[in-house]
Amino acid sequence: MIRAFALLFAAITMVVGTGHAQAQNLFFFEDSRDIMGGGPGFFRPGMPSGASPIPRQTVYFASNYRPGTILIDTAERRLYLVLGNGHAIRYGIGVGRDGFRWSGTHRITAKKEWPSWTPPAQMLRRRPDLPRHMPGGIDNPLGARAMYLGSTLYRIHGSNEPETIGQAVSSGCFRMTNEDVTDLYSRVSIGTTVIVRN
Repeated sequence: MIRAFALLFAAITMVVGTGHAQAQNLFFFEDSRDIMGGGPGFFRPGMPSGASPIPRQTVYFASNYRPGTILIDTAERRLYLVLGNGHAIRYGIGVGRDGFRWSGTHRITAKKEWPSWTPPAQMLRRRPDLPRHMPGGIDNPLGARAMYLGSTLYRIHGSNEPETIGQAVSSGCFRMTNEDVTDLYSRVSIGTTVIVRN
């Protein structure tokens, strides 16, 4: 009798728990769309990129860097935005594949929303199948936002391929999910120091 009661209780708990979880998930989704001004046909820059395989987090970060500095650790495949007081926001990134990694210090010299993309000549030699120019938009490989680094051809930019975050796949740029790059873009300004280390 006790065993039958325990089985019945477990079954009821599972059914009620599942319904509650579904209601919570539905509420969260609707609530987050409402906060962002959502509704039918609503578009948020992060939506097409999907979720990052490496979630954005505020982490302990002891350093001597000034608040607002960006530190990119290519070996770790992470970007840190220094907040000060021993903390930073850590983002997952995609980095340059073998032969395309670099290090140095630059500043953000330009910021663009939904940037257009013109592949450089050396990239077109490697990939003649690429378009000569691509207007900004959801299919553009630079994604929702781009921050240009010094006088280089490199950028911190979004991506329509979230599965590449955490991998060495680019030609030297640093890619983020559209949601993460939009968050970073809103927190930094032209002139922000970017330190890239291997």
